[in-house]
Amino acid sequence: MLNNNIIALVITFLVALIWLRFNDFLAHRGWVESRLSRKFIHIGTGPLFVLCWLLFNDNPINRYLAALVPLTFTLQFFLIGIGVIKDDASVKAMSRSGDRREILRGPLYYGIIFVLMTIFYWKNSPIGIIGLMLMCGGDGLADIFGRKWGTKKVLWNKGKSWAGSTGMFLGGWILSVLIVWIFSAFGVFSDSIQTYFLPITIIAIVGTIVESFPLKDIDNITVTLSAVIIGLLLL
Repeated sequence: MLNNNIIALVITFLVALIWLRFNDFLAHRGWVESRLSRKFIHIGTGPLFVLCWLLFNDNPINRYLAALVPLTFTLQFFLIGIGVIKDDASVKAMSRSGDRREILRGPLYYGIIFVLMTIFYWKNSPIGIIGLMLMCGGDGLADIFGRKWGTKKVLWNKGKSWAGSTGMFLGGWILSVLIVWIFSAFGVFSDSIQTYFLPITIIAIVGTIVESFPLKDIDNITVTLSAVIIGLLLL
């Protein structure tokens, strides 16, 4: 932890900005397909941001300081989506079709969820971290797996596949275990990582089922909300 929380905030901003702009650059240059770039942003932003929480001291006010980072980017996404800010690189990296208005759905919801989970859960409970990691790693990897190997569809939704659901479970579970383990190792959570294996597994299973439902563009909300509900019951 740093003694100066303003420095921690600046570092967090820089880490998030560098990751976002790096992927914007790759997509804008055509080196990475925009859909893949969108998923890289989706998967990587969360773990990097949450790990930066460790830079802040335990003063409860710092949750609001840290939440300024996703809040700032969320406001930027909103302004790009409504056309106030022109940013072709961001549009190409974060939209499927190149339409800036797409940012007003998935990416905007993504940012709002980060703000809420940071404020409500912070370092007090692993629930927020698990919810975010399920949204990032799970939902992100689900799309990658589904497009590569998703020939066999689930019965209740022809737009989702068993391969995608496998990616959803694995991505969410692995990232959740990894980040919670790091926080436990730093003494943020008093219990050992073994204590969290079963709850994380159950939460990941429920999140995987929810993600497979035919609910277009609100996966970031429904998956995280389901993780929070089950987390409140188990943790």
